[in-house]
Amino acid sequence: MRLLMVEDEQRLAKMVAAGLAAEGYAVDLAHDGRTGLSMARIGDYDAIILDIMLPVMNGYQVCAALRQEGVATPILMLTAKDGEYDEAEGLDTGADDYLTKPFSFVVLQARIRAMMRRGRSASAAPTVWRFGDLTVDPATRTCRRGGEPVELTSKEFSVLEYLASRAGEVVSKSEILHHVWDFAYDGDVNIVEVYVSNLRRKIDAPYRRTSIATVRGAGYRLAADGG
Repeated sequence: MRLLMVEDEQRLAKMVAAGLAAEGYAVDLAHDGRTGLSMARIGDYDAIILDIMLPVMNGYQVCAALRQEGVATPILMLTAKDGEYDEAEGLDTGADDYLTKPFSFVVLQARIRAMMRRGRSASAAPTVWRFGDLTVDPATRTCRRGGEPVELTSKEFSVLEYLASRAGEVVSKSEILHHVWDFAYDGDVNIVEVYVSNLRRKIDAPYRRTSIATVRGAGYRLAADGG
């Protein structure tokens, strides 16, 4: 999943982003409300982590502006404040959840996963994707083939998850790179080929399947029927 974190405490933001990246998330950072609002408007994010006490524009203003513009991306608000009125104001402006600092990283992850589950439920999207004998579970970040677990790294799963979310469509390397890697990545786009090759080796080759097809000159396509 691709996340935007808007947090003016840069050390905290970098620590949280590093932890989430280790779990397979792509995280972009903004350190003031105006920049965060601009990035949220143009970016393809699965969730936004939004601090309330921000320079230029506060989190309430950013959240309200996004909701007024019809941006439905789930928003988790962070604040050093503690009180039911602060929580109520955050939720009233359109936030989906609220977390008070200091917080547990484990709890933060759980809140993000819960927001995503609610979002998938609201859009009638499946909790678990099934393509023939291939299953991809975003909630538990697990993959199975023919009922057998397939061990994937965090980044491999993120690539597979994005392909699964667009099963049957041709997805370009640049689209995968944009969604799975963060803005800070400035390496070779062909890194996507490495991860797709790894996925084929793990989920296709041992089972004599071809789930991920190469569409020459265009990108990749995950077969809707599982190959």
